[in-house]
Amino acid sequence: MKRIYIAALRSVRSLLRATGLLRLLDAAARRSRTALWVRSWLAIYDLDDMLALDVPWWTLASADAVEDFLRTRPAARVLEWGSGASTVWLARRAGAVVTVEHDPAWAARTARALAARDLDSVELRVVEPRPGPGGVRSAKRGFEGLDFTAYADAIDDLDGDFDLVVIDGRAREACLVRAVDRIADGGLVVFDNVDRARYRAAVEALGTRLRVRWTRGRTPALPYPTRTALISLGRP
Repeated sequence: MKRIYIAALRSVRSLLRATGLLRLLDAAARRSRTALWVRSWLAIYDLDDMLALDVPWWTLASADAVEDFLRTRPAARVLEWGSGASTVWLARRAGAVVTVEHDPAWAARTARALAARDLDSVELRVVEPRPGPGGVRSAKRGFEGLDFTAYADAIDDLDGDFDLVVIDGRAREACLVRAVDRIADGGLVVFDNVDRARYRAAVEALGTRLRVRWTRGRTPALPYPTRTALISLGRP
């Protein structure tokens, strides 16, 4: 069903482009958040199209909040698990970005996108999972039998604290545990897709150590609402 849906949207995009209506929708998207959201449906799983819209794949509300946060810290140091459209978006707004990616092919696409835009403030690290029992696991289908320990532990190879940490890749529960110990004073963690019960449980397991804003609403590329958590240290 997902493939059929994506194919249908790309057919609609081709039709709109052929008739000139896509250009009008692009213009509307620059003026209206609603139009931007609708236009982004046509960019689902299309990195280049998402990059043209200049949006990360989090809720629009969380992206607005992070953009406001980064305006107060123009030299912000960012760590991201899971590269893509958000990597380019962050590179345009932060001082330095380290992004950790498990998929070499996807990392290569992200690297080309960064190079094409002369964004040299990003360090892209590929840390592939290893086959074997035990260790840090990913619950996503297709990743059974893989150990993501090195992926989650990639933060240990980096010095200092981070103003912003984005958790939007694999083994997110383990990444969250590691992230909260490396957040700078007043810093922020973006934890995406917290519609999933296992991710909410990971946040709640850390208890009063965290202050959480649960954003829910319109999300780029999706015609239905999702949730992204914005997390900082401290009691609610």
